[in-house]
Amino acid sequence: MKILKKILLVIASLIGIILLTALFVKSDYAVERQIVINKPKQAVFDYVKMLKNQNNYSKWATMDPNMKKEFKGTDGTVGFVSAWDSNSKDVGKGEQEIKKIDEGNRIDTEIRFIKPFESTSPSYMITESATENSTTVKWGFSGHMPYPMNIMLLAMDMDKMIGEDFNTGLKTLKVILEK
Repeated sequence: MKILKKILLVIASLIGIILLTALFVKSDYAVERQIVINKPKQAVFDYVKMLKNQNNYSKWATMDPNMKKEFKGTDGTVGFVSAWDSNSKDVGKGEQEIKKIDEGNRIDTEIRFIKPFESTSPSYMITESATENSTTVKWGFSGHMPYPMNIMLLAMDMDKMIGEDFNTGLKTLKVILEK
C-alpha cells in the first residue's frame, strides 16, 4: 500500500510540474517565409490569390495524390472555400476560406483543420514590389495552442516544421511563375 501511495504521489507531482510549466510556456506561434520572384507584382498576386493554384505549389497539396478536393464559391474572391480530405495523417481533413483581399497586396485566409485535430488558424500571402519586374512574396501562418496543450510547443518547433513546408512551396511557386 505504501508503494502504491508513493507511485501515485510521484505521478501527481509530475502532472503538477507539467501543468505548472505550461503556465509559463507561450501559447501562440507565428511562422513566415519569403522569396523573391522575377515577375511583376500584379502577375504574382493574380496567381496567389486563386486558392486552387495552391494545388500547384503547396507542399501539403502534393502529399496525397488521392486527396479529395472540393471548392465552394468563386475562386479569388472573399468567401471562396477550398476543402480537402485525405486518409494520410500528414494531410488530414480541413478547409481554407478567403476572408479578406487587399487587391494587389495581400490575401488573408482562415484555415480550419478538422482531422487529425481541430483548430482554426489565420494565414496570409503578401506581395510587395522588390523592383519593377520582381516581387517579394511573404507566406505566413499563426496559431494558438490552449493551456495545457501548449506544453507541446516546448518539443515542437513550429517555425521549423511549417517554415520548411512554406519554403518548399515558395520555391515551387517561383519555378512556376518564372517559366
